[in-house]
Amino acid sequence: MLKKYLFLTKPGILFGNFVTTLGGYFVATQGSVDFLLLLLTLIGTTLVVASGCVVNNVIDQDIDQKMQRTQNRALVKKTISVPVALAFAFVLGLIGFGILWLWVNAYAFLFAVIGFVVYVGFYSLWTKRTTIHQTLVGSISGAAPPVIGYTAVASQFDLGALLIFLGYALWQMPHSWGIAVYRFEDYKNAGIPILPVARSIRRTKIESLIYVILFGITMNALFVYGYANWIYLVVLNLMTLYWIYLSIQGFKAEDDQAWAKQYFMFSVKLITVISIIFSFTSTAPQNPIIFF
Repeated sequence: MLKKYLFLTKPGILFGNFVTTLGGYFVATQGSVDFLLLLLTLIGTTLVVASGCVVNNVIDQDIDQKMQRTQNRALVKKTISVPVALAFAFVLGLIGFGILWLWVNAYAFLFAVIGFVVYVGFYSLWTKRTTIHQTLVGSISGAAPPVIGYTAVASQFDLGALLIFLGYALWQMPHSWGIAVYRFEDYKNAGIPILPVARSIRRTKIESLIYVILFGITMNALFVYGYANWIYLVVLNLMTLYWIYLSIQGFKAEDDQAWAKQYFMFSVKLITVISIIFSFTSTAPQNPIIFF
């Protein structure tokens, strides 16, 4: 039974957000890590994300039963009831938000609230079922954890936080579309108007390439403005160039699903490496631009 509750929180998403929270945190630490603050930030953020994922499972029951990869989820199989799942989500959220408010800071709490509201309200309840722009909306919530990590240390929203938000949000687009192409039939059967289903796979490949380039430009700005060093610059650009190469290869692919699987799997590797490398490549900008 414990395993069913664990999978209700979507462990894959939890891991991804755990890693990106680390990335944002490491950018702001500039090599000096407060391990207690790091632990509290990671726990608080992970619990908030887990809460949102459980609520998403409740909302998506009708969709999940139409998709092969999700049709065995506990709520679809009725092995966990909706009231119990919502109570579970409430407890996770209460603890997670509580940790961020009481032991981290108001900035981290604020961006956790923004990420949760966008994911549950604007993405899960609204745009996922109604518009092709769902991925853009979802990218906002997906970019919240690294900003939580950053502001947990910096206690301010500055240029570094903005660049991290934009960079991680831009990464979400080709990453999510890669999954959608790989699981094309699932999304089509569920009637989800994501780009490859609502438009075409070719258009998805074109827009993915554009977003990968924008991602590279934005993440390079962290070096330009003094938030990261040369090691980061080299690793980032080597990996981004390979992602661009994979994007171009997509136009020649004979098997779109096989290409898309490789494409989104590399996106996971890229963001994991970049997030971790910040732990020893972050630097202090000379004149940081502070917004609030």
